[in-house]
Amino acid sequence: MNITSAALKKNRLTIVALIIILLGGLISYGNLSRSEDPGFIIRFAQVMTLFPGASPERVEMLVTDKLEKAIMEMPELDFIQSESKAGVSVIYVAIKQSYDHMRPIWDDMRRKIDRAAADLPADVIGPMVNDEFGDVFGTVITITGEGFTYAELKEIADEVRDEMLLIAEVAKVDIFGAQQERIFVEYNNARLSELGLSPLQLGQILESRNIVLPGGEVTAGVDRIVLEPSGNFETVEELRRSVISLPGTNEFLYLEDIAAIERGYIDPPENKVTASGEPALAIAISLREGGNIITLGERVQETRARLQTLYPIGIEFDVVAFEPAEVDRAISDFVSSLQQAIMVVVLVMLLFLGLRTGLVVASLIPTAITMSLLVMSFLDIGLNIVSLAALIISLGLLVDNAIVMVESIQVQMSEGKSAVDSAITTIAAFLPFYLAESDTGEYVAPLFQVVTITLLCSWLLALTMIPLLAVKFVRPKADPEGSKYETPFYRRYRGT
Repeated sequence: MNITSAALKKNRLTIVALIIILLGGLISYGNLSRSEDPGFIIRFAQVMTLFPGASPERVEMLVTDKLEKAIMEMPELDFIQSESKAGVSVIYVAIKQSYDHMRPIWDDMRRKIDRAAADLPADVIGPMVNDEFGDVFGTVITITGEGFTYAELKEIADEVRDEMLLIAEVAKVDIFGAQQERIFVEYNNARLSELGLSPLQLGQILESRNIVLPGGEVTAGVDRIVLEPSGNFETVEELRRSVISLPGTNEFLYLEDIAAIERGYIDPPENKVTASGEPALAIAISLREGGNIITLGERVQETRARLQTLYPIGIEFDVVAFEPAEVDRAISDFVSSLQQAIMVVVLVMLLFLGLRTGLVVASLIPTAITMSLLVMSFLDIGLNIVSLAALIISLGLLVDNAIVMVESIQVQMSEGKSAVDSAITTIAAFLPFYLAESDTGEYVAPLFQVVTITLLCSWLLALTMIPLLAVKFVRPKADPEGSKYETPFYRRYRGT
């Protein structure tokens, strides 16, 4: 049975289905995931290995070459590139585009690298595998505190990170700008020579005192007693009061008598964050896959406001990057575009087609968009910059199906045919698709998916809802002789 005929004969069922679609679409709009960009799979990893003091040639021969041979055993490998510099080996690994599940592949690569690492020189640091290139931190909060040290700010940042990780929409929280603390022991070589000490001997004395090894355990029946050696340094003051025995004598000195001991930070710093010119730490927050960034923004702001009241005066939490606001603005722009499109179509249709026909044609746009949102929720397609662009593009195409259908019905009814017979017509559907196996294809896939969904929904509604409304409301002037198609223009057109 023709779909249009079925929709007209079962008009009550059609009306109920339309109501369900409208309600379901509105509910889906509130539940769709929201993000700035669509997700895509990162198929690249970096393997870095440090070989201090080695020349590029030695790094290539002793490190890079061995790791490359192990990595090239992977059947999923697409290509591999490497750089061997003084003291550093960097290998870039690319996986074929046909693979989608990367975690097993990276785990297999790590196992191969671990086996190859046994043949590397003893002084090598690593290899270190980085396969987390896909992390995007859309929300960044800086922490500043007048009169607070980096160490104190780091303690606060750790607490804030723990609180942010409790938010369901959060995938990862990183801290940037934290300065690594060190205990600096500054001595005078002349003074050490005078006492018969060398820097190496001084270091060995301190290492023998700062015990960090396990002391073993004692088992007594069902009880087990764990021994923890004492003697390790707990404070800078303990380090200052360390007793140093002078070689070849019975004399003892405190460490502070022959060296200056201070707590400080690595200088120059590896990275540093400032906010309005003041030293700061940055809390970077990323959205979980399939999450709603609008909800994430609301929860982050609530948590930030609550934490602001818990810390002393002087500690400030400032938002320097807030992706949820950008996404919310993009969605608001789409809603505004949708409203403008409906208004323009209604005005144009009312002007050229009349009141009844204009309203029938204009009804397709909001209904098709709502139905598309419902289908998108079933297919896990969220709202992002690409899917929103597809919906906006679709706005200019949606009205075509309705106009073609209504005009066909109107012409046939004007020739004296019954409303039901006039409504049973056929229209063309557009089905763009994109199947390119590439990162670009994955990124823009929502564009083609959403346009296809929207046009198919428009096509379906044009065959069901539009005929139903046209039969009910369209009342064209009768033209029983069909003289509209007997003009000189149409005769020449048929001849051509």
